[in-house]
Amino acid sequence: MTDWPGGRTGALGGVAWGRLVSHGDERGAFRELWRTSWSDERFAQANLSTSRAGVLRGLHYHRRQLDRWTIARGRAFVALVDVRPVLADVSAAPLVEAREIGPDEWVVIPSGVAHGFYAIEATDLLYFVTNEYDGTDELGFAWDDPDVDVPWPNRDPILSARDRSNPPLRELVRSLG
Repeated sequence: MTDWPGGRTGALGGVAWGRLVSHGDERGAFRELWRTSWSDERFAQANLSTSRAGVLRGLHYHRRQLDRWTIARGRAFVALVDVRPVLADVSAAPLVEAREIGPDEWVVIPSGVAHGFYAIEATDLLYFVTNEYDGTDELGFAWDDPDVDVPWPNRDPILSARDRSNPPLRELVRSLG
């Protein structure tokens, strides 16, 4: 695994959590978001997701993409679900890691680890990904799947139509055949 500066390895394989270094004075602040020397990963696209308080996005899963998320503004409850054991054996229990993060905190999410977040307050999430978006690698499963049991802070979030209709994880895995 890459040694992400200022980061700590998460409970799930390949996950790292950390905080950006801020250099500030009376004018404001400067923070480095990314350097190629920090990782052997090569990012292909950067995105900015804005969410109002109460929005839940996820759970989304990539088979061929690593994500690096940074909270630019706000607070979010981030949930990660390692689906790699379930892909190997559909009866296996998925592993869950979740925590609240705020401004300038970041998380690295490897392929095979599903992700989602709940915007505790209005949140801007900046994220770098290793593949350009084409729609073929983003899969989703139910945010409230009882077999996954993510401890979301709100059981009645604002959801997209897609996230409301995603299947349970085991149904998604079976469909991948």
